[in-house]
Amino acid sequence: MGAYLDESDFVLVEEGFTPRELLESLLVELCHTSEQGAFFVADLGDVVRRHLRFRKALPRVTTFFPVKCNSSRGVIGLLAELGAGFACATKAEIAQVRGIGVPAEKIFYSNPCKQVAHIKYAASHGVRLLTFDNEVELSKVARSHPRARMLLGIAADFSPCPHPSVTFGATLVSCRHLLEMAKEQAVEVVGISFHLGSRCPEPQAFAQAVAEAQLVFEMGAELGYRMRVLDIGGGFPGPEDSRARFQETAAAINSALDLYFPEGCGVEVLARPGRYYVSSAFTFAASVTAKEEVPPGQPGAEGKCDSFCPAHAARTIGSPLVQYQVLVKQPSSISPPQKPRPGHPSYSSSLRGPPGAAEDRIADGLELPELQVGDWLLFEDMGAYTIAAASPLGGCPQPRISYAMSRVAWEAVQLFQGKAPRAEEERESACPALSCGRESAGTRCLAPAVPATGIS
Repeated sequence: MGAYLDESDFVLVEEGFTPRELLESLLVELCHTSEQGAFFVADLGDVVRRHLRFRKALPRVTTFFPVKCNSSRGVIGLLAELGAGFACATKAEIAQVRGIGVPAEKIFYSNPCKQVAHIKYAASHGVRLLTFDNEVELSKVARSHPRARMLLGIAADFSPCPHPSVTFGATLVSCRHLLEMAKEQAVEVVGISFHLGSRCPEPQAFAQAVAEAQLVFEMGAELGYRMRVLDIGGGFPGPEDSRARFQETAAAINSALDLYFPEGCGVEVLARPGRYYVSSAFTFAASVTAKEEVPPGQPGAEGKCDSFCPAHAARTIGSPLVQYQVLVKQPSSISPPQKPRPGHPSYSSSLRGPPGAAEDRIADGLELPELQVGDWLLFEDMGAYTIAAASPLGGCPQPRISYAMSRVAWEAVQLFQGKAPRAEEERESACPALSCGRESAGTRCLAPAVPATGIS
Protein backbone atom coordinates (compact mmCIF):
# COMPACT_ATOMS: atom_id res chain seq x y z
CA MET A 1 0.00 0.00 0.00
CA GLY A 2 0.93 3.66 -0.09
CA ALA A 3 2.40 5.61 2.78
CA TYR A 4 -0.90 7.11 3.93
CA LEU A 5 -2.29 4.20 5.99
CA ASP A 6 -1.11 0.75 7.01
CA GLU A 7 -2.35 -2.13 9.14
CA SER A 8 -0.75 -0.83 12.33
CA ASP A 9 -3.11 2.17 12.27
CA PHE A 10 -6.31 0.26 13.02
CA VAL A 11 -7.76 -2.93 14.46
CA LEU A 12 -7.88 -5.45 11.62
CA VAL A 13 -10.90 -7.66 12.31
CA GLU A 14 -12.80 -10.43 10.63
CA GLU A 15 -16.07 -9.70 8.86
CA GLY A 16 -18.90 -9.66 11.38
CA PHE A 17 -16.81 -8.16 14.19
CA THR A 18 -18.58 -4.87 14.90
CA PRO A 19 -17.23 -1.57 16.20
CA ARG A 20 -19.63 -2.07 19.10
CA GLU A 21 -17.65 -5.12 20.21
CA LEU A 22 -14.44 -3.10 20.05
CA LEU A 23 -16.07 -0.34 22.06
CA GLU A 24 -17.17 -2.76 24.77
CA SER A 25 -13.70 -4.31 24.94
CA LEU A 26 -12.21 -0.87 25.42
CA LEU A 27 -14.66 -0.16 28.22
CA VAL A 28 -13.53 -3.34 29.95
CA GLU A 29 -9.97 -2.10 29.62
CA LEU A 30 -10.95 1.25 31.14
CA CYS A 31 -12.54 -0.57 34.08
CA HIS A 32 -9.22 -2.27 34.76
CA THR A 33 -7.22 0.94 34.50
CA SER A 34 -9.78 3.22 36.23
CA GLU A 35 -9.61 5.64 33.28
CA GLN A 36 -12.71 7.69 32.55
CA GLY A 37 -11.59 9.61 29.48
CA ALA A 38 -14.04 10.07 26.64
CA PHE A 39 -13.15 8.36 23.37
CA PHE A 40 -14.33 7.60 19.84
CA VAL A 41 -14.52 4.27 18.04
CA ALA A 42 -14.34 4.60 14.26
CA ASP A 43 -15.31 1.96 11.70
CA LEU A 44 -13.06 2.78 8.74
CA GLY A 45 -14.78 0.03 6.79
CA ASP A 46 -17.92 2.17 6.81
CA VAL A 47 -15.95 4.96 5.12
CA VAL A 48 -14.68 2.50 2.49
CA ARG A 49 -18.22 1.30 1.75
CA ARG A 50 -19.47 4.85 1.38
CA HIS A 51 -16.63 5.80 -0.95
CA LEU A 52 -17.30 2.84 -3.22
CA ARG A 53 -21.02 3.59 -3.13
CA PHE A 54 -20.36 7.20 -4.12
CA ARG A 55 -18.11 6.15 -6.99
CA LYS A 56 -20.74 3.74 -8.27
CA ALA A 57 -23.62 6.21 -7.98
CA LEU A 58 -21.71 9.21 -9.37
CA PRO A 59 -19.00 7.80 -11.64
CA ARG A 60 -18.13 11.15 -13.22
CA VAL A 61 -17.58 12.95 -9.91
CA THR A 62 -14.22 13.21 -8.14
CA THR A 63 -14.47 13.64 -4.37
CA PHE A 64 -12.60 16.25 -2.32
CA PHE A 65 -13.19 15.56 1.37
CA PRO A 66 -13.58 18.71 3.55
CA VAL A 67 -10.91 18.33 6.22
CA LYS A 68 -12.82 20.53 8.67
CA CYS A 69 -15.55 17.86 8.78
CA ASN A 70 -13.21 15.28 10.32
CA SER A 71 -9.46 15.86 10.52
CA SER A 72 -8.58 12.56 12.25
CA ARG A 73 -5.49 10.88 10.86
CA GLY A 74 -7.27 7.59 10.21
CA VAL A 75 -9.93 9.20 8.01
CA ILE A 76 -7.49 11.43 6.14
CA GLY A 77 -5.06 8.56 5.56
CA LEU A 78 -7.77 6.18 4.37
CA LEU A 79 -9.31 8.65 1.94
CA ALA A 80 -5.85 9.44 0.59
CA GLU A 81 -5.35 5.70 0.00
CA LEU A 82 -8.65 5.64 -1.87
CA GLY A 83 -7.49 8.45 -4.15
CA ALA A 84 -9.77 11.20 -2.84
CA GLY A 85 -8.74 14.83 -2.86
CA PHE A 86 -9.09 17.23 0.06
CA ALA A 87 -10.90 20.54 0.47
CA CYS A 88 -8.95 22.64 2.96
CA ALA A 89 -10.20 25.77 4.69
CA THR A 90 -7.00 26.89 6.45
CA LYS A 91 -3.22 26.86 6.30
CA ALA A 92 -3.19 24.24 9.08
CA GLU A 93 -5.41 21.88 7.07
CA ILE A 94 -3.23 22.30 3.98
CA ALA A 95 -0.16 21.58 6.10
CA GLN A 96 -1.76 18.46 7.60
CA VAL A 97 -2.69 16.99 4.23
CA ARG A 98 0.57 17.92 2.54
CA GLY A 99 2.43 16.59 5.59
CA ILE A 100 1.32 13.01 4.88
CA GLY A 101 2.38 13.26 1.26
CA VAL A 102 -0.85 14.18 -0.56
CA PRO A 103 0.17 15.95 -3.81
CA ALA A 104 -0.76 19.61 -4.19
CA GLU A 105 -2.99 18.93 -7.20
CA LYS A 106 -5.30 16.91 -4.95
CA ILE A 107 -5.90 19.88 -2.64
CA PHE A 108 -8.62 22.50 -3.11
CA TYR A 109 -8.28 25.64 -0.96
CA SER A 110 -12.05 26.01 -0.69
CA ASN A 111 -12.46 28.74 1.92
CA PRO A 112 -14.39 31.64 0.36
CA CYS A 113 -12.87 34.08 2.90
CA LYS A 114 -9.09 33.60 3.03
CA GLN A 115 -6.30 35.23 4.99
CA VAL A 116 -3.52 36.67 2.82
CA ALA A 117 -0.88 34.71 4.78
CA HIS A 118 -2.79 31.50 4.06
CA ILE A 119 -3.05 32.33 0.37
CA LYS A 120 0.71 32.83 0.24
CA TYR A 121 1.22 29.55 2.09
CA ALA A 122 -0.93 27.74 -0.46
CA ALA A 123 1.06 29.33 -3.27
CA SER A 124 4.41 28.32 -1.75
CA HIS A 125 3.25 24.71 -1.38
CA GLY A 126 1.91 24.32 -4.90
CA VAL A 127 -1.82 24.47 -4.08
CA ARG A 128 -3.34 26.27 -7.05
CA LEU A 129 -7.10 25.55 -6.97
CA LEU A 130 -8.89 28.30 -5.01
CA THR A 131 -12.30 29.94 -4.99
CA PHE A 132 -13.65 33.51 -4.91
CA ASP A 133 -17.08 35.13 -4.94
CA ASN A 134 -16.38 38.88 -4.63
CA GLU A 135 -13.92 41.58 -5.70
CA VAL A 136 -12.03 41.64 -2.38
CA GLU A 137 -11.19 37.91 -2.54
CA LEU A 138 -10.30 38.23 -6.21
CA SER A 139 -7.85 41.07 -5.53
CA LYS A 140 -6.22 39.26 -2.60
CA VAL A 141 -5.54 36.21 -4.72
CA ALA A 142 -4.40 38.26 -7.72
CA ARG A 143 -1.75 39.97 -5.54
CA SER A 144 -0.67 36.96 -3.47
CA HIS A 145 -1.02 33.95 -5.78
CA PRO A 146 -0.61 34.87 -9.48
CA ARG A 147 -0.53 31.19 -10.52
CA ALA A 148 -3.86 30.36 -8.89
CA ARG A 149 -6.54 28.52 -10.81
CA MET A 150 -9.77 30.06 -9.57
CA LEU A 151 -13.33 28.80 -9.29
CA LEU A 152 -16.05 31.43 -9.18
CA GLY A 153 -18.41 30.56 -6.34
CA ILE A 154 -22.08 31.15 -7.13
CA ALA A 155 -24.96 31.37 -4.68
CA ALA A 156 -27.05 28.25 -4.32
CA ASP A 157 -29.90 29.33 -2.07
CA PHE A 158 -33.05 27.79 -3.50
CA SER A 159 -36.50 26.94 -2.24
CA PRO A 160 -37.84 24.51 -1.06
CA CYS A 161 -34.87 24.58 1.35
CA PRO A 162 -36.49 25.74 4.65
CA HIS A 163 -33.25 26.70 6.43
CA PRO A 164 -30.65 28.03 3.97
CA SER A 165 -27.15 27.55 5.36
CA VAL A 166 -25.20 29.15 2.53
CA THR A 167 -23.97 32.67 3.17
CA PHE A 168 -21.37 32.85 0.39
CA GLY A 169 -21.60 32.91 -3.37
CA ALA A 170 -22.04 35.47 -6.14
CA THR A 171 -25.44 36.06 -7.68
CA LEU A 172 -25.96 35.49 -11.40
CA VAL A 173 -26.30 39.25 -11.83
CA SER A 174 -22.81 39.90 -10.43
CA CYS A 175 -21.02 36.97 -12.11
CA ARG A 176 -20.27 38.74 -15.41
CA HIS A 177 -18.77 41.73 -13.57
CA LEU A 178 -16.54 39.45 -11.47
CA LEU A 179 -15.38 37.57 -14.54
CA GLU A 180 -14.54 40.87 -16.24
CA MET A 181 -12.61 41.98 -13.13
CA ALA A 182 -10.69 38.70 -13.14
CA LYS A 183 -9.83 39.28 -16.79
CA GLU A 184 -8.48 42.73 -16.01
CA GLN A 185 -6.27 41.34 -13.23
CA ALA A 186 -5.04 38.41 -15.34
CA VAL A 187 -6.53 35.84 -12.97
CA GLU A 188 -7.12 32.41 -14.48
CA VAL A 189 -10.74 31.36 -13.85
CA VAL A 190 -11.08 27.66 -14.66
CA GLY A 191 -14.60 26.88 -13.47
CA ILE A 192 -17.60 27.36 -11.23
CA SER A 193 -18.28 26.23 -7.66
CA PHE A 194 -21.40 26.05 -5.50
CA HIS A 195 -22.23 24.56 -2.11
CA LEU A 196 -25.74 23.69 -0.97
CA GLY A 197 -24.88 22.77 2.60
CA SER A 198 -26.10 19.93 4.78
CA ARG A 199 -29.36 21.66 5.75
CA CYS A 200 -30.68 21.66 2.20
CA PRO A 201 -30.65 18.07 0.92
CA GLU A 202 -33.47 18.42 -1.64
CA PRO A 203 -32.20 16.54 -4.72
CA GLN A 204 -33.67 19.01 -7.21
CA ALA A 205 -31.66 21.83 -5.63
CA PHE A 206 -28.55 20.21 -7.09
CA ALA A 207 -30.13 20.12 -10.54
CA GLN A 208 -31.06 23.80 -10.35
CA ALA A 209 -27.56 24.76 -9.20
CA VAL A 210 -25.97 22.79 -12.06
CA ALA A 211 -28.25 24.59 -14.52
CA GLU A 212 -27.20 28.00 -13.17
CA ALA A 213 -23.54 26.97 -13.27
CA GLN A 214 -23.94 26.20 -16.97
CA LEU A 215 -25.19 29.76 -17.54
CA VAL A 216 -22.05 31.13 -15.89
CA PHE A 217 -19.91 28.79 -18.02
CA GLU A 218 -21.50 30.47 -21.07
CA MET A 219 -20.70 33.92 -19.63
CA GLY A 220 -17.09 32.85 -19.21
CA ALA A 221 -16.91 31.52 -22.76
CA GLU A 222 -18.15 34.87 -24.09
CA LEU A 223 -15.28 36.58 -22.24
CA GLY A 224 -12.69 34.14 -23.57
CA TYR A 225 -12.38 31.81 -20.58
CA ARG A 226 -11.97 28.11 -21.19
CA MET A 227 -13.67 26.75 -18.08
CA ARG A 228 -13.20 23.06 -17.39
CA VAL A 229 -14.02 22.47 -13.69
CA LEU A 230 -17.42 22.26 -11.97
CA ASP A 231 -17.50 21.90 -8.19
CA ILE A 232 -20.94 20.80 -6.92
CA GLY A 233 -19.95 21.14 -3.26
CA GLY A 234 -21.45 19.18 -0.40
CA GLY A 235 -24.87 18.59 1.11
CA PHE A 236 -25.01 14.81 0.60
CA PRO A 237 -27.01 12.80 3.17
CA GLY A 238 -24.96 11.43 6.04
CA PRO A 239 -26.62 8.85 8.33
CA GLU A 240 -26.94 5.26 7.17
CA ASP A 241 -30.74 5.38 7.07
CA SER A 242 -30.57 8.04 4.34
CA ARG A 243 -29.28 5.67 1.66
CA ALA A 244 -32.46 6.01 -0.39
CA ARG A 245 -32.17 9.82 -0.26
CA PHE A 246 -28.56 9.59 -1.45
CA GLN A 247 -29.60 7.49 -4.43
CA GLU A 248 -32.30 10.03 -5.24
CA THR A 249 -29.77 12.86 -4.99
CA ALA A 250 -27.27 11.03 -7.19
CA ALA A 251 -29.95 10.40 -9.83
CA ALA A 252 -30.84 14.11 -9.91
CA ILE A 253 -27.17 15.10 -10.24
CA ASN A 254 -26.50 12.59 -13.02
CA SER A 255 -29.52 13.78 -14.97
CA ALA A 256 -28.45 17.42 -14.63
CA LEU A 257 -24.88 16.63 -15.66
CA ASP A 258 -26.08 14.67 -18.70
CA LEU A 259 -28.23 17.64 -19.72
CA TYR A 260 -25.92 20.58 -19.06
CA PHE A 261 -22.41 19.04 -18.99
CA PRO A 262 -22.62 15.85 -21.05
CA GLU A 263 -19.81 13.33 -20.92
CA GLY A 264 -17.04 14.26 -23.31
CA CYS A 265 -17.55 18.02 -22.93
CA GLY A 266 -14.17 18.36 -21.21
CA VAL A 267 -15.50 19.49 -17.82
CA GLU A 268 -14.18 17.77 -14.69
CA VAL A 269 -16.80 17.48 -11.94
CA LEU A 270 -15.79 17.73 -8.26
CA ALA A 271 -17.81 17.27 -5.07
CA ARG A 272 -17.10 17.85 -1.37
CA PRO A 273 -19.03 15.19 0.57
CA GLY A 274 -18.31 15.45 4.30
CA ARG A 275 -21.08 14.14 6.56
CA TYR A 276 -21.85 11.51 3.94
CA TYR A 277 -18.43 9.90 4.45
CA VAL A 278 -17.98 9.96 8.21
CA SER A 279 -21.18 10.60 10.19
CA SER A 280 -22.16 6.98 10.79
CA ALA A 281 -18.58 5.71 11.08
CA PHE A 282 -17.93 7.19 14.54
CA THR A 283 -19.43 6.34 17.93
CA PHE A 284 -18.63 8.53 20.92
CA ALA A 285 -18.38 7.25 24.51
CA ALA A 286 -18.29 9.53 27.53
CA SER A 287 -18.65 8.85 31.24
CA VAL A 288 -20.73 10.73 33.77
CA THR A 289 -18.40 12.86 35.88
CA ALA A 290 -20.92 14.77 38.00
CA LYS A 291 -24.58 14.54 38.87
CA GLU A 292 -27.10 16.97 40.29
CA GLU A 293 -30.71 16.25 41.23
CA VAL A 294 -32.94 19.26 40.71
CA PRO A 295 -35.98 19.29 43.05
CA PRO A 296 -39.32 19.55 41.26
CA GLY A 297 -40.77 23.03 41.21
CA GLN A 298 -37.52 24.90 40.77
CA PRO A 299 -37.36 27.15 37.70
CA GLY A 300 -36.32 25.03 34.73
CA ALA A 301 -36.38 21.84 36.77
CA GLU A 302 -37.45 18.73 34.91
CA GLY A 303 -35.94 16.09 37.17
CA LYS A 304 -32.28 15.05 37.12
CA CYS A 305 -29.25 16.67 35.57
CA ASP A 306 -26.43 14.30 34.67
CA SER A 307 -23.17 15.77 33.43
CA PHE A 308 -20.28 14.30 31.50
CA CYS A 309 -17.12 15.62 29.91
CA PRO A 310 -16.96 15.08 26.14
CA ALA A 311 -13.94 17.39 25.76
CA HIS A 312 -15.63 19.59 23.21
CA ALA A 313 -18.43 22.11 23.48
CA ALA A 314 -21.96 21.32 22.42
CA ARG A 315 -21.87 23.70 19.50
CA THR A 316 -19.21 21.55 17.79
CA ILE A 317 -21.30 18.38 17.81
CA GLY A 318 -22.58 17.64 14.35
CA SER A 319 -25.49 15.29 15.07
CA PRO A 320 -28.61 15.70 17.19
CA LEU A 321 -27.98 13.91 20.47
CA VAL A 322 -31.21 11.96 20.55
CA GLN A 323 -29.80 8.50 19.94
CA TYR A 324 -28.29 7.23 23.16
CA GLN A 325 -27.50 4.05 25.01
CA VAL A 326 -26.27 3.53 28.54
CA LEU A 327 -23.49 1.29 29.81
CA VAL A 328 -23.52 0.99 33.59
CA LYS A 329 -20.07 0.45 35.04
CA GLN A 330 -19.80 -2.27 37.71
CA PRO A 331 -16.82 -2.91 40.03
CA SER A 332 -15.46 -5.75 37.89
CA SER A 333 -17.59 -5.89 34.74
CA ILE A 334 -19.79 -3.90 32.38
CA SER A 335 -23.45 -4.68 31.98
CA PRO A 336 -24.98 -5.09 28.52
CA PRO A 337 -26.02 -1.86 26.81
CA GLN A 338 -29.54 -0.84 27.69
CA LYS A 339 -32.16 1.79 27.08
CA PRO A 340 -34.91 2.71 29.56
CA ARG A 341 -37.17 -0.33 29.76
CA PRO A 342 -40.91 -0.56 30.48
CA GLY A 343 -41.51 -0.90 34.20
CA HIS A 344 -38.17 0.68 35.11
CA PRO A 345 -38.14 4.32 36.23
CA SER A 346 -36.67 6.92 33.95
CA TYR A 347 -36.08 10.60 34.49
CA SER A 348 -36.13 13.68 32.34
CA SER A 349 -32.42 14.46 32.19
CA SER A 350 -30.13 17.16 30.87
CA LEU A 351 -26.60 16.56 29.66
CA ARG A 352 -23.86 19.16 29.94
CA GLY A 353 -20.36 19.34 28.59
CA PRO A 354 -17.12 20.40 30.28
CA PRO A 355 -17.26 23.29 32.75
CA GLY A 356 -15.91 26.51 31.34
CA ALA A 357 -16.93 25.82 27.74
CA ALA A 358 -18.49 28.73 25.91
CA GLU A 359 -21.64 26.63 25.54
CA ASP A 360 -21.87 23.50 27.63
CA ARG A 361 -25.46 22.48 26.84
CA ILE A 362 -25.55 19.07 25.10
CA ALA A 363 -29.19 17.99 25.34
CA ASP A 364 -32.29 18.53 27.48
CA GLY A 365 -35.36 16.43 28.12
CA LEU A 366 -33.79 13.02 27.55
CA GLU A 367 -35.57 10.14 29.24
CA LEU A 368 -32.74 8.24 30.98
CA PRO A 369 -32.54 5.74 33.81
CA GLU A 370 -30.97 7.02 37.01
CA LEU A 371 -27.28 7.38 36.27
CA GLN A 372 -24.32 7.37 38.61
CA VAL A 373 -20.88 8.93 38.34
CA GLY A 374 -18.79 6.57 36.21
CA ASP A 375 -21.67 5.35 34.03
CA TRP A 376 -21.06 5.49 30.27
CA LEU A 377 -23.16 7.15 27.58
CA LEU A 378 -22.83 6.18 23.92
CA PHE A 379 -23.69 8.49 21.03
CA GLU A 380 -23.95 7.21 17.46
CA ASP A 381 -23.44 9.07 14.15
CA MET A 382 -20.76 11.29 15.69
CA GLY A 383 -18.21 11.45 12.89
CA ALA A 384 -19.00 14.85 11.39
CA TYR A 385 -17.73 18.12 12.86
CA THR A 386 -16.75 16.57 16.19
CA ILE A 387 -13.02 15.91 15.71
CA ALA A 388 -11.42 19.09 14.40
CA ALA A 389 -12.87 21.25 17.16
CA ALA A 390 -12.03 18.85 19.97
CA SER A 391 -9.86 20.56 22.56
CA PRO A 392 -9.05 20.09 26.24
CA LEU A 393 -11.74 22.42 27.55
CA GLY A 394 -12.41 22.55 31.24
CA GLY A 395 -9.49 20.25 32.02
CA CYS A 396 -10.92 17.33 30.03
CA PRO A 397 -8.41 15.41 27.91
CA GLN A 398 -8.83 15.32 24.16
CA PRO A 399 -10.75 12.16 23.22
CA ARG A 400 -8.69 9.38 21.73
CA ILE A 401 -9.82 7.53 18.62
CA SER A 402 -9.65 3.75 18.16
CA TYR A 403 -10.01 2.63 14.55
CA ALA A 404 -11.30 -0.69 13.24
CA MET A 405 -11.59 -2.12 9.73
CA SER A 406 -12.66 -5.53 8.52
CA ARG A 407 -10.32 -7.60 6.38
CA VAL A 408 -12.88 -7.44 3.57
CA ALA A 409 -12.84 -3.63 3.61
CA TRP A 410 -9.03 -3.52 3.78
CA GLU A 411 -8.78 -5.89 0.83
CA ALA A 412 -11.21 -3.65 -1.05
CA VAL A 413 -8.82 -0.75 -0.48
CA GLN A 414 -5.97 -2.84 -1.84
CA LEU A 415 -7.97 -3.88 -4.88
CA PHE A 416 -9.01 -0.27 -5.42
CA GLN A 417 -5.31 0.56 -5.66
CA GLY A 418 -4.79 -2.30 -8.11
CA LYS A 419 -2.80 -4.39 -5.64
CA ALA A 420 -3.55 -8.03 -4.87
CA PRO A 421 -4.32 -8.85 -1.22
CA ARG A 422 -1.47 -10.45 0.68
CA ALA A 423 -1.35 -14.16 1.43
CA GLU A 424 -3.30 -15.23 4.51
CA GLU A 425 -0.29 -16.20 6.59
CA GLU A 426 1.49 -12.95 5.74
CA ARG A 427 -1.54 -10.87 6.72
CA GLU A 428 -1.96 -12.55 10.08
CA SER A 429 1.72 -12.20 10.99
CA ALA A 430 1.64 -8.53 10.00
CA CYS A 431 -1.38 -7.53 12.06
CA PRO A 432 -3.04 -9.70 14.70
CA ALA A 433 -6.76 -9.08 14.87
CA LEU A 434 -6.57 -7.21 18.15
CA SER A 435 -3.60 -4.91 17.64
CA CYS A 436 -5.19 -1.55 18.20
CA GLY A 437 -4.22 1.71 16.52
CA ARG A 438 -5.06 4.68 18.71
CA GLU A 439 -4.85 8.41 18.32
CA SER A 440 -4.86 10.80 21.25
CA ALA A 441 -3.80 14.42 21.65
CA GLY A 442 -1.33 14.29 18.79
CA THR A 443 0.38 11.07 19.88
CA ARG A 444 -0.07 7.49 18.73
CA CYS A 445 0.56 4.25 20.58
CA LEU A 446 -0.03 0.60 19.83
CA ALA A 447 -1.47 -1.57 22.57
CA PRO A 448 -3.58 -4.74 22.72
CA ALA A 449 -7.29 -4.34 23.27
CA VAL A 450 -9.13 -6.57 25.74
CA PRO A 451 -11.03 -9.30 23.84
CA ALA A 452 -14.78 -8.81 23.55
CA THR A 453 -15.30 -12.12 25.33
CA GLY A 454 -14.37 -10.36 28.55
CA ILE A 455 -17.76 -8.67 28.62
CA SER A 456 -20.12 -10.30 31.08
